[in-house]
Amino acid sequence: MYILEIINRLVSNVRVKDVIDIVIVTIIIYKLFMLIKDTRAEQLTKGIIFLLVLTKLSEWAQLFTINWILNNAMTVGTLALLIVFQPELRRGLEYIGRGSIITKPLIEIRGENMTKVVEELVDAVASLSRQKIGALIVLERQTGLNEVAETGTGIDGLVTSNLLINIFIPNTPLHDGAVLIKEDQIKAAACFLPLTDNAGTSKELGTRHRAALGISERSDSLSIIVSEETGGISVAENGKIDRYLDIKTLEQILLNMYNPDEDKQTIFSKWRMKNGQRKE
Repeated sequence: MYILEIINRLVSNVRVKDVIDIVIVTIIIYKLFMLIKDTRAEQLTKGIIFLLVLTKLSEWAQLFTINWILNNAMTVGTLALLIVFQPELRRGLEYIGRGSIITKPLIEIRGENMTKVVEELVDAVASLSRQKIGALIVLERQTGLNEVAETGTGIDGLVTSNLLINIFIPNTPLHDGAVLIKEDQIKAAACFLPLTDNAGTSKELGTRHRAALGISERSDSLSIIVSEETGGISVAENGKIDRYLDIKTLEQILLNMYNPDEDKQTIFSKWRMKNGQRKE
């Protein structure tokens, strides 16, 4: 009975504002966790939590020297955290900026125009795959990639399969590097991309795949990779890569991407749910 009285007293003191406050904080914590999940920041966060617990325990145990060292380390560490977490902080701010409250989807190519872009991309990738010609195509979404475009050669031409195939033909001036596509335009070719800094990346992946992962970790872009060795087709998004895709699957992924109504789920999550498995 005494416990019930305490619970009733606590519940009676809870206001609607308190509930809203708790819900908002819970959502923020959940979103932060999802942002750092499967990244280096996840392990760093665990280390920080451990140090905080250790600092409090040393205070309770009156271990003054250890407590002094830990307190000073945490003070200096605040500045270090801003440096260490710089990629994750940038990712988080971009995520907020891409929210539907602040901005609308940039990719709104509809009807015949959207279908044409997908057809041209699929035809080009199918041809490159058959010929085992290596290729890396980055599709810009809501995060601007002007700094990537500036590392390559400006094209500013409509997306066509013939143009894409000619760009990646070996020993041509633009074949080495990535093609950047924005909406229905080939923005630039021979672009340099940052390589992934994920230490857990499979050693089987070559430079193209690592570059595709790298740009997907720093933006919301989607990258298509054609392996020069096997002709295999892969797609990278949100720091994840799916390999050995067939043309039909690639076409469906692209159709989902260019449909703004499908913006609430990631492209890969829908494909994985449909197929019931994930290929690394």
